[in-house]
Amino acid sequence: MITQLQLDDILFLDIETVPQQASFGDLEAIDQQLYSDKTRYQRKEEFTAAQFYDRAGIWAEFGKIICISVGYFVHRSGREFRVRSFTGTEAAILNDFSALLKEHFSSTKHLLCAHNGKEFDFPYIARRMVINEIEVPSKLDLFGKKPWEVMHLDTMELWKFGDYKHFTSLKLLTRVLGIPSPKDDIDGSQVCDVYYKEQDVPRIARYCERDVVAVAQVVLRLRKEPILLDEQIVTR
Repeated sequence: MITQLQLDDILFLDIETVPQQASFGDLEAIDQQLYSDKTRYQRKEEFTAAQFYDRAGIWAEFGKIICISVGYFVHRSGREFRVRSFTGTEAAILNDFSALLKEHFSSTKHLLCAHNGKEFDFPYIARRMVINEIEVPSKLDLFGKKPWEVMHLDTMELWKFGDYKHFTSLKLLTRVLGIPSPKDDIDGSQVCDVYYKEQDVPRIARYCERDVVAVAQVVLRLRKEPILLDEQIVTR
């Protein structure tokens, strides 16, 4: 099936998230308790809620989106892959991303593609839109849809080949497929510090964009096509 897809019908994306506050102590008492309750089973007895707070960004209820990067193929100008990022306030990021979907990727033929997107990126964006009182675009609103009506593509799911127990990171997948690693600067565990301590959002955006390119490269490899050359990648 993947070889039958039109590449320019796919919007590749990745998101970067951080805890809503810089530290656990910045949370209101009720939110501290709710976070403690939420993470009890993940923490077990190894960490306190405060010690575990650096991971709060993985939950939409306690985190926020600080960057959404997207990429798409443009065949009319050769095999060109254009990449751009949305940064700023979370509401601005979500509104800009929603506008992109509505204006350019709203057709029933268009797909959203991310690595582990079905478990993380897609639902996270939708939840944060609801929290920010932003209308959830049709591409992310799954209510009442049949499985074949959900136009989501997940490279981790494609790599599973039906093995639902299997988890493969994007870093590992690019390594085994011979794709340049997107993790040549920072990794996900460092994003929080780069955001709150260094306040270097452009660096985070560049990191996010490299992940988007990597996801597109994985799809090309799964289609048995040559991966993108540096000169074919255009950052806006």
